[in-house]
This record gives sequence, structure tokens and C-alpha cells, in this order.
Amino acid sequence: MVFRSGDRVEVSSKQDGFVGSYYEAVVIKEVASREYQVMYKNLVDEFSKAPLLEHVKEEELRPAPPKVPAMRFGLGEVVDAFDRDGWWAGVVVSQHSPATYEVYFDLYPQYKCVYPASSLRVHQDWINHKYFVSSLFN
Repeated sequence: MVFRSGDRVEVSSKQDGFVGSYYEAVVIKEVASREYQVMYKNLVDEFSKAPLLEHVKEEELRPAPPKVPAMRFGLGEVVDAFDRDGWWAGVVVSQHSPATYEVYFDLYPQYKCVYPASSLRVHQDWINHKYFVSSLFN
């Protein structure tokens, strides 16, 4: 897939403790074949405090997913939770109030966190250059 300057993307993390998370960014430019410079929306350079710039390989990028409106989430529904500056896929395991949900993370079973609905989004899988909504955990 070819990305252009200004494209909104998400970058997958391969770092220990962050595997499976995605971080919002904008493509600045292509720096080599299948490699891009991106500027993160929520990550900052620890020294300058400016938005973090990084070179990433094409396979670590996907377009920003389309917004899928959701007022509520059901038990067993796969969601993305915004935490630690990125999006993490998990499963809704309980509802604490009309607007808060407990989410379990398969890759990090030691964590079950409660999030307001405003910090959750419908999970979408990027497969063969298309997004598909994942409704229930298999």
C-alpha cells in the first residue's frame, strides 16, 4: 500500500509491553522504498517535548480506521481501548455503569481495566487493505 504525505495512519508497536497497540500518526514523507517518516499525534520526544517523529516500515502502518458510531458496547464485544497514548484491542467483560466498561486484554491477561465509553471504539481488523468490524470475541 502506498501512503502519501498527510495521510492519517496508525503505527503498530513491536516493543515489549506494547505489542498489539496502535498509535495515531500522520505521514510526513516517504524516506525509502516502503519506509515512511511519521509524526505521532499523542507521543512526544522526551527531550524536545515536540511530537515524536519516527521512521517506520510500511508493514507497521495501516490507514486510520473509519469511525464507527457506538453508543454502547455488549459483553464479549471486541473493542479498542485508548490507554497509554495508544489503542489496545480487548474484550468487554462487564459493564460497571451505563457509561463504563471493564475490558480484558488477551495479550496482557494480568490487566483488566475499566474505561469510560468515550475511551472505547469499535474494533476493526485491517485485512487485505480493507477494514472489517469485529463484533464478538471468538
